[in-house]
Amino acid sequence: MPDSQKIATLDSSLAERLPAYSKTLFDAKASKKLSFERIAEELGRGEVAVAALFYGQAQASEEDIEKLSGLLGVPKAELEGAMGGFPDRGRAGPMPPVEPLIYRLYEIVQNYGYAFKGVINEKFGDGIMSAIAFSSKVDKEVDADGVTWVNITLRGKWVTCQMAVMLYQSPNCDGGPLWVRGYYLCTGFAKGYDDEQARRLSIGMQFITKRAFG
Repeated sequence: MPDSQKIATLDSSLAERLPAYSKTLFDAKASKKLSFERIAEELGRGEVAVAALFYGQAQASEEDIEKLSGLLGVPKAELEGAMGGFPDRGRAGPMPPVEPLIYRLYEIVQNYGYAFKGVINEKFGDGIMSAIAFSSKVDKEVDADGVTWVNITLRGKWVTCQMAVMLYQSPNCDGGPLWVRGYYLCTGFAKGYDDEQARRLSIGMQFITKRAFG
């Protein structure tokens, strides 16, 4: 079978790191010879998002579970019981990675991470690109010379960071000395606050500090 017609399966050495339902999904995927592209079409989601479901790195909606059940032939009740909880992300492999293809992605961040940061800061200011409000896609590109290229798109919500100040009181004595700790508050993500709540929290902290220290 040509490589272009092969489908991704679950390596046995990786299975123990993933949720038990990952094997169920991959076994059904292999049995029906379905690619992530085909499954993504059925679910109405991106290929990377669907693959993340299979590897236990994303949360499935009720609609996802229903469609997976119908497409893969796995009882809906079985998938609901297994996939209904919250993902335990970040356990799929060691760091740094040892799998060659994954290591190349790690190497890209090692080599170009600060270059990405510098360009992003110049274009957006101080902040982070979310990996939660995030999507990604992978495209195959063949140039005019017949050379094949991998085209990966990363799309994350921009989250602005601002300096906030927290006021503390010594826990060891009543009316003890006050001290200040500065930290970055990334609006929209700190403690689940939305942008306006985070802005008010930051302003409130700064106001308290001014009152305490004149």
